[in-house]
Amino acid sequence: MAATYRVGVIGRTGKGNYGHGLDTVWKDIPQAEVVAIADDHKGGREDAVKKTGASHAYADYRDMLDKEKLDIVAVAPRWLDQHHDMVLACAERGCHVYMEKPFSRTLEEADEMVRAVEMKHLKLAIAHTTRYTPSLPVIKNFIADGGIGDVLEVRARGKEDRNRGGGEDLWVLGTHMLDLMRVFTGDVATCYAHVTEKGLPVSKANVYDGREGIGPLAADAINACYTFRENRINGYFGSHRDRAGQPSRFGLQIFGSKGVIEMTSGFGKTCHLLKDPSWSPGRSGAKWIPISSQGAGRAETVHGSHQGGNTAAVNDLIQSIEKDTMPASSIYDARAATEMIVGVFESHRLKTSVPFPLENRKNPLTMLDE
Repeated sequence: MAATYRVGVIGRTGKGNYGHGLDTVWKDIPQAEVVAIADDHKGGREDAVKKTGASHAYADYRDMLDKEKLDIVAVAPRWLDQHHDMVLACAERGCHVYMEKPFSRTLEEADEMVRAVEMKHLKLAIAHTTRYTPSLPVIKNFIADGGIGDVLEVRARGKEDRNRGGGEDLWVLGTHMLDLMRVFTGDVATCYAHVTEKGLPVSKANVYDGREGIGPLAADAINACYTFRENRINGYFGSHRDRAGQPSRFGLQIFGSKGVIEMTSGFGKTCHLLKDPSWSPGRSGAKWIPISSQGAGRAETVHGSHQGGNTAAVNDLIQSIEKDTMPASSIYDARAATEMIVGVFESHRLKTSVPFPLENRKNPLTMLDE
């Protein structure tokens, strides 16, 4: 591999654009040079050339892949209806991939993407950037050393805003939290979920074509319980439309026998520790204190931003290419988070707890009987 990586960027102006900075992160990577961009929108294509400094621009990303001999491709659009085709095209040309979340619309697509990348011995990293937050190793070590006692459960919530709360929140933002759950708990054994619309179980009549290329979607309220294979603890995810809090509840809480750790979504965000076995600071008098890359009781010194998270992820991807290791947020982690999402709707369809890996790899909402 060349000392300088030839990078191509795929965008879709008006349909997910360039994600959260997946086009501009390369300016912070000395080993990388954006040589080409692809966007079927003429104005967006011209703007992307100015932002990235790319020498060449293409209306069709396949033309770019055929002509530019790229090392790494940023699959940047936030919309996910073309993620499958874009990743397969990159793999066919032997390109490593850094891509925006969510990963794919179905587990069928996810499985095909994994096989394509495996066949060419390539690396794919997904922009679950909270995985790269500087405090994460400190928190993991703190928990391993018994800082909050025995971990008893984990809880996550989506953004729960007016437009996306429920099913869309699970797909678009919940993927961050489900991925983060697995950092602390490992692989999922089972999922049991309630999926409702206006208080009633979702039926075939409630299914609609989701925004941002999600495909069939439903529910203004999601309540899911996961059991994890290694330690059998439970993890919970919930999202109810138009129930957002201020400050936001969008994050993950890890409950132990001696206290609680709270992580909000995003790179470099200050996390908090509550040393209280009752989990009730108002009753016990205990207070939340920061826990950061500098340790417990110390504020975070790393500036939090999408760009910082992308930079950390891309540097990790390049290291994984050079050392033939797995990226910290790999294609397998991307598929696992997708499976946790699909498991919610599959549990609802079958009206029971479902074991992982899921036997059904299609979208369960297309299979509702009524």
